[in-house]
Amino acid sequence: MADALGTRWAAAGHDLMVAGRTAGKAQALARKWGGRAGSFKEVAEFGDIALIAVLYQGMATTLAEIGDALHGKPIVDCNNPVEIENFTLVTEPRRSMAQDIEQATGGHVVKAFNLCHARVWQLKPPTFDGRRLVVPYCGSHPGAQEMTRHLIADIGGEPLPIGDLQQAHHLEAMAAIVISLLFGGRDPHTVFNLVDRATVTTNT
Repeated sequence: MADALGTRWAAAGHDLMVAGRTAGKAQALARKWGGRAGSFKEVAEFGDIALIAVLYQGMATTLAEIGDALHGKPIVDCNNPVEIENFTLVTEPRRSMAQDIEQATGGHVVKAFNLCHARVWQLKPPTFDGRRLVVPYCGSHPGAQEMTRHLIADIGGEPLPIGDLQQAHHLEAMAAIVISLLFGGRDPHTVFNLVDRATVTTNT
């Protein structure tokens, strides 16, 4: 997700800096984007807004490393706390990972970009049947929401605000369904189509 979204934002003219638990991977992404790599503290000081993109199994460790570096900063959370044995959420009932990230960092979290496979975000732009992909997002801080809206538009998506950060739980629950379908073999680009349009024929 960091690669897919970062590549699109770099192409849109954003100046990017990346941090990661594996320095080599962070440096490789930075080179690809024409940006820079640094520590979590350096990235937090550099950026106007941060994207956290981590598998849920590594989230606690990552947040511990970030500490309070992102305190007061807008943060985009694209992660899904979904285990892939039963495709259920691993968070507490009625509690989202987005809320956990906000509590841990003291940042202003916006949930976005969590309902599509990374391959969808690689589309230039993400359009289907000539229509822009609708991207729902939610957060409780107006400034962070506005910055996220611009990031969605910058990759060609149609921003759709759905409320405050309490709605993140619903986005994450929806992601559990999407992920189960993807693991079942659905095409990431047409995950909800029962029949691929390319195979449909009609008699005339």
